[in-house]
Amino acid sequence: MIETYYAGSYWLARSESVAVCARRAEHFFHLLCQCDPAWNHWYQPDDSFEEARKRQFTPNAARFQELFAQEKHRSGDGFRFRLWTGDSQEETSSAGAACGSAETLLPSNCLLEPFDEGPVGERILTASVMTEVLRAMALAWEPEWGSATSNAHRQMAVKGFPHPGTFVGWVMYFSRLRGTVPPLPAPVRIEPVEDKGTLVILTPERFTASNPEHVALAARVHELLDRAGLLRPLQPWPAG
Repeated sequence: MIETYYAGSYWLARSESVAVCARRAEHFFHLLCQCDPAWNHWYQPDDSFEEARKRQFTPNAARFQELFAQEKHRSGDGFRFRLWTGDSQEETSSAGAACGSAETLLPSNCLLEPFDEGPVGERILTASVMTEVLRAMALAWEPEWGSATSNAHRQMAVKGFPHPGTFVGWVMYFSRLRGTVPPLPAPVRIEPVEDKGTLVILTPERFTASNPEHVALAARVHELLDRAGLLRPLQPWPAG
């Protein structure tokens, strides 16, 4: 069975205009295409793969503003979208976001489902690429927390609903608003993201739920991050 992965970043209560959300979306896709050329071309969803391939989408601010003006891309006081890419039905990737909302209960987010199979999946599902994906999310969306990790490990490690900010993944992002990341055991690596926050990378090789050493390391890091107060539910974004 193929182990699947995702990358997501999350934040609460940050009301933003159509123009600001559109600029953030453009910035994210600009950075994402630098992570791997497979993310250079994007399409809007449709009823079939063949029809969707006819709906190429240029992810610039003007196109996003047009998208957000449509009722189906409005969500309460915010905006949402989802795009996809891939050369065959068997090998696809998707990315989207829910943004602009002042909602304090449901988080805004940016989510990426990377390629899981084939040569593109082998190339993308690496610590270096997933780290750059989270860095792109951090720079474009300025989230409070993010993670790129295995779906299987999340389901194994989290009891109940996986509240963003409360669990450990393969690659994680912590905004500076959450506090300072403490020293962590090897082979964990810590990298700054400008003045915005910190990336934590558990393993240099692909993290898997089937590797007992990976699972034990995640549990140890969870303990240390929790003790430092970094694993907690999201808080409303501060004013200013």
